[in-house]
Amino acid sequence: MPTTRAMTADYLTSVRKQFAYYQLLGEQTLAQLPDEALFWQVNPESNSIATIVKHLWGNMLSRWTDFLTTDGEKEWRQREAEFDNDLRSRAEVLAKWQEGWQCLYAALDSLTPATWDQPVYIRNQAHSLTEAINRQLAHYPYHIGQIVFIGKMVRAEAWESLSIPRGSSAAYNATKFAQPPHQAHFTDEYLNPAPQA
Repeated sequence: MPTTRAMTADYLTSVRKQFAYYQLLGEQTLAQLPDEALFWQVNPESNSIATIVKHLWGNMLSRWTDFLTTDGEKEWRQREAEFDNDLRSRAEVLAKWQEGWQCLYAALDSLTPATWDQPVYIRNQAHSLTEAINRQLAHYPYHIGQIVFIGKMVRAEAWESLSIPRGSSAAYNATKFAQPPHQAHFTDEYLNPAPQA
């Protein structure tokens, strides 16, 4: 029976890999797009990729700065301003993207089993550490899915699949089931791909 300490370490390893996987999906989408596509909106009420990145950045800095000691909705956060269309370059978009993820990983890397019972507050509501992390692990993929969807609309038939390409499911599954049963995290093949022969 695994100990609480081992289960905590396993959980933190798992969530870090899942965050990294969704970060990778976003970055692979950004890499496929020309600069102007980062600022494209399907209509005035929708968000551009740049705006979504800015919102993720604001949320990440607010939630993960002083994660265990201050409320996740910081007094200095300007959430409404996150939806202003004021980013003007790919460099600005990527700088905010990287700053947000760095803040998240620094907070995750600071956690230990000794801090596990400490409550985390978001808008004055107490969360367990697991609840607080899971809340963000659901929120960020929601927005990254929007980024990917916009990327697919922009690229159309030139889109390069980030998952199993259409029509390749049977071959992909055959490769997986040809291997002996083993334990691995589902993100390993994306985050640590085997070198090509």
